[in-house]
Amino acid sequence: MIARGASRCRLKLRPTLARPISRYGQQCCRRFSMPSSPAPAASPAGSTGMLAPFVNELDKIAPSFKIGGSQIQILKTPTDFYETLKTRIRSAKKRIFLSTLYIGKSEKELIATIQDALRANPDLKLSILTDALRGTREAPEPSCASLLAPLVTEFGADRVEIRMYHTPNLTGLRKKYIPKRINEGWGLQHMKLYGIDDEIILSGANLSNDYFTNRQDRYHLFSSSEVTNHFWELYQGVTSLSFLVQPAKDDPAGFRLHWPSTNPAPNPLEQPTDYISKATALVSRLIAPKAVPDDAKPRDLGSPTASDTTVYMLGQLSQLLRPDTSTELPVMTHILKTLAAPEYAGSSWTFTAGYFNPAPSLTNLLLSTASRNNVVITASPYANGFYKSKGVSGLLPDAYTLLARRFLCAIKERKRDSAVVLKEWRRGTVNEPGGWTYHAKGLWITLPKERDPSISIIGSSNYTKRSYSHDLEAGALIVTQDPELKKRLGDEQKWLQEYASPVTLDDFAKTERRVGLKVRIAMWIVSLVGGAL
Repeated sequence: MIARGASRCRLKLRPTLARPISRYGQQCCRRFSMPSSPAPAASPAGSTGMLAPFVNELDKIAPSFKIGGSQIQILKTPTDFYETLKTRIRSAKKRIFLSTLYIGKSEKELIATIQDALRANPDLKLSILTDALRGTREAPEPSCASLLAPLVTEFGADRVEIRMYHTPNLTGLRKKYIPKRINEGWGLQHMKLYGIDDEIILSGANLSNDYFTNRQDRYHLFSSSEVTNHFWELYQGVTSLSFLVQPAKDDPAGFRLHWPSTNPAPNPLEQPTDYISKATALVSRLIAPKAVPDDAKPRDLGSPTASDTTVYMLGQLSQLLRPDTSTELPVMTHILKTLAAPEYAGSSWTFTAGYFNPAPSLTNLLLSTASRNNVVITASPYANGFYKSKGVSGLLPDAYTLLARRFLCAIKERKRDSAVVLKEWRRGTVNEPGGWTYHAKGLWITLPKERDPSISIIGSSNYTKRSYSHDLEAGALIVTQDPELKKRLGDEQKWLQEYASPVTLDDFAKTERRVGLKVRIAMWIVSLVGGAL
């Protein structure tokens, strides 16, 4: 009863155990099939025709810009990401804006790089946005906030702005009694936007040592003023709805969180309902598609003559929107519904999320596509950042194991076990020498008769119920006909599987993979009080 084997699979595909899609009581056979090799490449004309059903609707959902495929660089390793970020910071001319969940409290080298850039260029301005819960969690001990506050002291508030977003969903008794280690389940600033001048890196990575060394993620560098400026405007909108970090020598923490009177909404801790109302008016216009015909859109000055790639700007800011006009979930829904058409039977997709807990609607859509040779990549428990973590958070790897097993049961029930493979990524064991963690997230779609993806999503979202209700997420959908960019996307899709191995229901039936009752109870409690994994 405490841990069921794979022979009886009851499917409850939901992040918080609040509402199942369906229940399955059938026998789950222990059978596994590997996807076959991709089809030969298709002609450009055929690719255009297959893309049309996607883009016709996408233009109505999200704003977009046409650029050249050569303007997107795909980075491979955490070291590549860190070195590229530092190089761009050192050469910054006018602006640096960094949106992240947190900056590691010991990231002295990154801060020194920023300081050097500011000292070398008096015209350079810096803005940093993090989450207030994560950024102040250790206070009054050293924290992200105490690391950043001295930048304001040295360079002045006219050149440096440090902001921290606080969810309006955690107030009153919830904020008082829910432990700091798990209160993030009620909503976070989760956008990862690393903008320098007219370039921006979109990623799922935060700014701390593990993300720079041994925590695998994805990183796309867009050399486009239009793409960068769009996210700059979204970034500014969220910062105006956030607390300002002020240095405070008389405070043991070294900082104070101040709510400026110039903010367009009231303090979310005092007036959360009014805060959301005001935020809706501001944010909704920042993520809405612009009613401008393609031929009237200004061309990116850095774009080559042939704009062979369309980048759709995605924003999932459900917590700030009533009604919710976020764009990421509608875009994902449209793409996967389109793939359900019979003409896409020769297509394939790869989906990855380090924390495997896709929103129930996405699980259903993924398993409803006509696509074949599909792969899902997730972190092994030994590559999960919460592996052997202290307290309640230490239960999370087992919780994700339980959800992955349920996903395999769903595959079997839908008779898709020959079309969808689940792989677990493992490179050593976290917190041991040579051990890595896995944090990548995204979607790649390869069209019929093609070798490499024409469509990919990059960004901060984990594609969970929490991402679509509690957190602030940003990303981009790439639709391209550029052969070189498609090859780079294909290479990325492959290298992320270098350390990934297929898992089956047989694997989850092993004693060491069984999930105890305390994990199930913890998941139920989180859902009961309004949180989400």
